[in-house]
Amino acid sequence: MDLFVRQRFSPPLDKAVVAADWRRRGYSCDGFSDPPGREWRDFVHSTNELVTVVEGRLELTVTGSTYRVEPGDEVFIPRGAVHSVKNSHTGTTRWLYGYG
Repeated sequence: MDLFVRQRFSPPLDKAVVAADWRRRGYSCDGFSDPPGREWRDFVHSTNELVTVVEGRLELTVTGSTYRVEPGDEVFIPRGAVHSVKNSHTGTTRWLYGYG
């Protein structure tokens, strides 16, 4: 599986469409919002994770590779991978994540 897929979903994103797609692939789907500049550093999960941006922009680093994630892009984070997330947008960024 590719770690980064540009425009996996067509903006504007519909959470129900993303949730249905992820459910078919064995993932949950929940939402999160971060204010400008918010960072989450060096997380590690025991399950695989998917992330997509609904509105705004994230900078997501997975095992040393950094991706600029915009609405519709999807990032796959393998279980056990060290990863960090930063809201690199000037406003609030809304994003979806799922574990599988």
